[in-house]
Amino acid sequence: MEKWDLYNEKREKLNKIVQRGDRLEDNEYHLVINAWLKNEKGEFLIVQRAPNKTYPYMWECVGGSAIIGEDSLDAVVREVKEETGIDIDKTNVQFIGTTLRYYPGCPDILDVWIVEDNTPIENVVVQEEEVCNVKWASAEEIKELYKNKQFEANAFFEDVIG
Repeated sequence: MEKWDLYNEKREKLNKIVQRGDRLEDNEYHLVINAWLKNEKGEFLIVQRAPNKTYPYMWECVGGSAIIGEDSLDAVVREVKEETGIDIDKTNVQFIGTTLRYYPGCPDILDVWIVEDNTPIENVVVQEEEVCNVKWASAEEIKELYKNKQFEANAFFEDVIG
């Protein structure tokens, strides 16, 4: 079972660890990342949520929670590897921004990153418990998916895809 470090709203680590699914207080936050993989054509690697997940078949960028002991960038590297099988180079990342989000019982701090990567789609290996499909998509395709309520656009969506 996944365990998380908790933080306050100033991103100061609290002396508290919880297990995924535990209820958090309103002043406790866990760290979450979004990783937008972008290739040299300007396309983004997007993943489609597995049918057993909440929001089944919804398209999104790679994302997930940092586990105990991880910082934001470590979580990016692990989540990208877990969901796509891609080993990213930490020198090819750009931090976009951070925001606090409130969900009852599970507030979080979201960090958004862009990762430069040119992995061919045939080399992507999805984690079937998490992802049922993956593709490189243009900003226009992603905007169309979003317009049709088929893409989950989190914070900094416009900053990333324009």
